[in-house]
Amino acid sequence: MARRNTIQRSLVLAAVNKLHCHATADEVYGEIKKEHPTISRATVYRNLNLLSELGEIRRLEIPGSADRFDHISRNHCHVKCRICNRVFDVDMDFVAGLESGIRDTRGFDFTGYEIIFHGVCPECKKQMNSEDR
Repeated sequence: MARRNTIQRSLVLAAVNKLHCHATADEVYGEIKKEHPTISRATVYRNLNLLSELGEIRRLEIPGSADRFDHISRNHCHVKCRICNRVFDVDMDFVAGLESGIRDTRGFDFTGYEIIFHGVCPECKKQMNSEDR
């Protein structure tokens, strides 16, 4: 069954593309609400889930943090700043087939993976250096 493209879905996709920052659902909702104050949080969340299922955006499940939504839907890696918790793309080749190197699958059928590096972003590093002075 084909899904019809709705105005709400278009608004959500446009907001994710405009934010361009691995936004949380709340950030996407806040962006849309600026110009469309009657849109509900549930509508935004439902359309984020649908767009990620359709492969138009990418959902990043970040352990210990809210899910993020990325306008780049192809496979790629990320880094999360341990200070401000923002998420950034990592410029490196994606390692396709990494799961084939798992020796003990424990019965799992692997469907994909996310690589999330951890570090300190340039802004937080600059802030830390200025506080040390």
